[in-house]
Amino acid sequence: MIDVVFLCIGILFGAASLAALYRIVRGPAILDRMIASDMLVTTIICVLGVEMVYNGHTRTVPIMVVLAVVAVFASMTVARYVSKQSAERRPPDRSPIARGRKQ
Repeated sequence: MIDVVFLCIGILFGAASLAALYRIVRGPAILDRMIASDMLVTTIICVLGVEMVYNGHTRTVPIMVVLAVVAVFASMTVARYVSKQSAERRPPDRSPIARGRKQ
C-alpha cells in the first residue's frame, strides 16, 4: 500500500516538473521563467525529501539546503536585475525617487 502512495507522489512530482520545464522553455517573460525554475528546484527538493523518507536516511539534507540557498540567491539576483532594467525604461517623472521629491 505504501508503495502505491510513493508511486502516486512520484507521478505528481513528475507532472509538476514537466509543467515547470514547459514554462521555462515557453516563457514568455524572464519572471515567468524564473518562477518556473524556482518551482523546478522546489520539486527537486521535495523529491529528495520523499526519497529520504522512503529509504529512511538523512544523507541528502545538505544537498537540499544547498539547493534551497542557490534558489533563493538566484531569485534575488533576477529580481534585482529586472527591477533595475525596468527603472531604466521608466520615464524620469515616474521614478520612485522623483515621486519622493514631489511630496
